[in-house]
Amino acid sequence: MEGKVDDLQAFLAVAREQSFTKAAAKLRVTPSALSHTIRGLEERLGIRLLARTTRNVSPTEAGERLMQAIAPLFEQIQEEVDALGELRDKPKGTIRITCTDDQIELCLRPKLSKFLQEYPDITLELYVDYGFTNVVEARFDAGIRLGEAISKDMIAVRIGPDWRLIVVGSPAYLAQHSQPETPHQLAEHRCINIRHRSDGSIYAWEFEKDGRVFSIKLDGQLVFNSIMHVLNAATDGIGLAYVPEELAAPYLADGRLVSLLTDWSPYFQGYHLYYPNRRQTSPAFVAFVEAFKF
Repeated sequence: MEGKVDDLQAFLAVAREQSFTKAAAKLRVTPSALSHTIRGLEERLGIRLLARTTRNVSPTEAGERLMQAIAPLFEQIQEEVDALGELRDKPKGTIRITCTDDQIELCLRPKLSKFLQEYPDITLELYVDYGFTNVVEARFDAGIRLGEAISKDMIAVRIGPDWRLIVVGSPAYLAQHSQPETPHQLAEHRCINIRHRSDGSIYAWEFEKDGRVFSIKLDGQLVFNSIMHVLNAATDGIGLAYVPEELAAPYLADGRLVSLLTDWSPYFQGYHLYYPNRRQTSPAFVAFVEAFKF
């Protein structure tokens, strides 16, 4: 490149100010250094850009042509730099999060309205996905998982309390089937299952009693890949389900569901937002983390 960016900026300053002294003061260099820069630019281009007299400096025909060509480009660059400053002062942009529908319901939905009102220039894209997507490869800003399931090379921010899964059933279903007294008796019931990925196995229900942790794979006619549909199916009396206690709380409170085997249900580490280190610099993302952290 025959004209370096700094040299071209120097030329523009002199051409606009029509003075080496004024342009040098604006660029915070000495007039002699600025004159040397312009001379070098003219030598590389092989053409005179400025006409110099003892009292005046003005663009030549070639200088005027160059000035008209490059001035709008530098103005556009400055506009973009100014826009970045606005992003710093006023968070703006799109944040893409991979999560599950229960994570949205339990951790995000309660704060969504307030956040979006406070930051009208931020757009949130929430992608429901039970497949444990790699946030870096899929170009997500962050994901949500249990704290214990997040790799150590990620930053993790807790966004919810510890929680547990509980067995639930509708009064109509339990009126026709005896209540299980132990998790092993669940094999005698119609159980509604979840498969997180199409190529994965059906989730085994996890239990704990007297320090003993175990899981049970249960058969059933109905399998979903969304916990919300599992919950709805249990409410419809199709069978027993294993769902987050807080998610089932409204259904338990109004009697649409009944909780079972709660003494056997272990607590899990709460949901965490996780993201790679490089995401810390975005003002919009920092605002999102601050708003939703627990």
